[in-house]
Amino acid sequence: MSASKLCTEEEISNLVRAFYARVRQDEVLGPIFDAHIEDWDHHQHKLADFWSSILRCTGRFTGAPMPKHARLPGLNAELFRRWLALFRETTAAQPNKTMGEQARAAAERIAQSLWMGYQMSRNPAAVPTALADG
Repeated sequence: MSASKLCTEEEISNLVRAFYARVRQDEVLGPIFDAHIEDWDHHQHKLADFWSSILRCTGRFTGAPMPKHARLPGLNAELFRRWLALFRETTAAQPNKTMGEQARAAAERIAQSLWMGYQMSRNPAAVPTALADG
């Protein structure tokens, strides 16, 4: 199956909206995101571009997520695991199961990469720890 046939833009938009609705309702993640996102519509549009680039290979996303995440204070592995748990719940609830599985697998790689980069930005001399479940 070609990337463009994996899912529609509407399915990506629905995934992004459903996921961030969960994030905003989460008692731990919600306040963190709300403190750093001023325009939720813009953020969700940018994330739809991000996921379109990943799932449909559209190349619509431009930007560098790592520096933005590295600047955030006080992140830890538990927050990343919580984000992933919400993402897994959201992708499991998607009608397009193949898209959900691909998005979940990509999110796990992305979260691991962001977590490793975050640790290295905070303490370059230390060996970063993996984002293991638990």
